[in-house]
Amino acid sequence: MGIEIEDKFDIPPGYAIPDLTGLATVQGPKSHQLVALYYDTPDLRLAARGVTLRRRRGGTDPGWHLKLPKAKGVRQEITHPLTRSTKVVPAELAELVRAYTRGAELGVVAELDTRRDVTVLLDGEARLVEIADDRVKGTVYGAEPKVVRWREVEAELLDGGTRAMLAKVGKRLKKAGATPSDAASKLAKLLEPAPPAVAATAPGSAGEAVLAYLADQVRALLAQDPRVRRAEEDAVHQMRVASRRLRSALKAFKSVVADTGHVRDELRWLATVLGEARDLEVIRVRFAGELRGLAPELVVGPIQARLGSDLHERERQAYARIKETLSGERYYRLLDALDELVAGPELGKAAQRPAQEKLRDVAAAGWNRVTKAYDLAMAIDDLERREIAMHDVRKSAKRARYTAEALRPTLGADMSRLAKLAAGIQEVLGTYQDGVVAQETLVKEAESARRAGEDTFTYGLLAGIERARAERAHAEFPRVWQETVEAVRKVL
Repeated sequence: MGIEIEDKFDIPPGYAIPDLTGLATVQGPKSHQLVALYYDTPDLRLAARGVTLRRRRGGTDPGWHLKLPKAKGVRQEITHPLTRSTKVVPAELAELVRAYTRGAELGVVAELDTRRDVTVLLDGEARLVEIADDRVKGTVYGAEPKVVRWREVEAELLDGGTRAMLAKVGKRLKKAGATPSDAASKLAKLLEPAPPAVAATAPGSAGEAVLAYLADQVRALLAQDPRVRRAEEDAVHQMRVASRRLRSALKAFKSVVADTGHVRDELRWLATVLGEARDLEVIRVRFAGELRGLAPELVVGPIQARLGSDLHERERQAYARIKETLSGERYYRLLDALDELVAGPELGKAAQRPAQEKLRDVAAAGWNRVTKAYDLAMAIDDLERREIAMHDVRKSAKRARYTAEALRPTLGADMSRLAKLAAGIQEVLGTYQDGVVAQETLVKEAESARRAGEDTFTYGLLAGIERARAERAHAEFPRVWQETVEAVRKVL
């Protein structure tokens, strides 16, 4: 696996790679013949999302390559050794594109035959940038195969290079007549797939702003799917955040996009499935950090195994359940429903109103829910029930934060400020809640250790640390609340 960062250029007939001396040591050019088969569903679901799956022979890196978009000009590349079959995609790679294929069969949709002249810029032994001058013959397979020929140049950042060096190379190429390409890949240029549909809305309207945000979050959720399947760091968290942001937006903007109750329910289900592994990961890392901070003589018994490997095993099992869920029909139906929601939503009357007018009201309503939840909690005399009610304050603050973040592109700095203020409330209450949950976990683990005849001294020590941390957050909250309320008045 690697990150591919490159700039692509269209070039006029007769274009010559300019002199690159002065930037670094120039090596090459060296010629390669590359033949690549590209795989997709019959309706090009991968290409529509900027995903490339190919089997390539020739060059310095023959094999299977899966390229997943991360940002403009940046893709995550996952490789697999070359297999004999040209009909069957390796299972490991087919698994990683399930969020896009959703059960549809993968097959060869195109072939690219490329003569590549490669020039490499070096600094000693360090490889900085690779410039590829490609003459391409592309064949689109179908009822009537289509052949297209073109020439293009790519400048790819290598391990020893910097973005600044890549920019200098691009400047030389453009000065010689190259122009930045609109196509994200050769396959995109060949197939020209239609991007996922977004419903037409009036420019500057609340509907336009909300649908743009929903489309961004659907892309974010899909982008995390392959990373979750590979159990990459923070992937479950980011996917759960995307699902929560979508659900929060659908609730907050229900006057703009109507009839989304079923989708919200399914997003809650997905977040719950993802939550088990995420919560275990957080608490395992939390305990590991606390144990590292203790003097060695204070860590007694096999506590590191219980709070490390035991929790990690439970986390692994939770990941297995996530992978099973992400390959199920219920998940595919949710993804289809999200695509349909963005492409053809049921728009309410508020969707036609100017974004500046309508959406500021939505932000204010979001914060009002926070203050209402707080007032309800403060009206409860029983301390235990009040703490439970404060959890609703935290959830309301998180929703207000997500709403403000969604409105930031439309309403600007005020929403950035509101999101930050809501996050402050969420953080203090979250610190308290996390401390309570950690103490409960330690009590359970200590009881298991006690039954096994193990020393439980360190469990008690960690529980004390967690209790002190939670109590500090509890004591700090009234001040944070008062300061936040006063600051929000200035924003809204």
